[in-house]
Amino acid sequence: MIRENDRVLLSDGKREFYVRAVEKDFSTDKGILKLGDLIGMESGGTIYSHLDKPFRVTVPRPTDFFNHARRTGAPMLPKDIGMVIAYTGMNHNDNVLEAGCGSGVAEFYFGGVAGHVTSYEKRPEFAEICRANILEAGLDNVEVI
Repeated sequence: MIRENDRVLLSDGKREFYVRAVEKDFSTDKGILKLGDLIGMESGGTIYSHLDKPFRVTVPRPTDFFNHARRTGAPMLPKDIGMVIAYTGMNHNDNVLEAGCGSGVAEFYFGGVAGHVTSYEKRPEFAEICRANILEAGLDNVEVI
């Protein structure tokens, strides 16, 4: 069930909107949505704009944040991250050590697979962006140093 202030993805079939479930209006070209109506809904439900246009409601998984995260430099692409996971055999029993987290895109995927991820970033501004992105994704098994 979606709680107040939870992150939610709204999809009109062509685009995704990354919003919070708060008492606020959200305007799109397909009408105005009352984001407060998301509170108490289940993922997979539908919300309608004031123009009666449907939007699918889903609770984002960490990997959904790939398209919505603040970026630094050139992030690893999902296909490359998948190769790392496949070739290393990464699983829930693993502790992953990564050097250079950048914006944290790889951590979204690694954190969803591995038991714990520790990422070292020497640039403080990148580390802060990564921490913020990890917090937004709700990953509690990822540590940025």
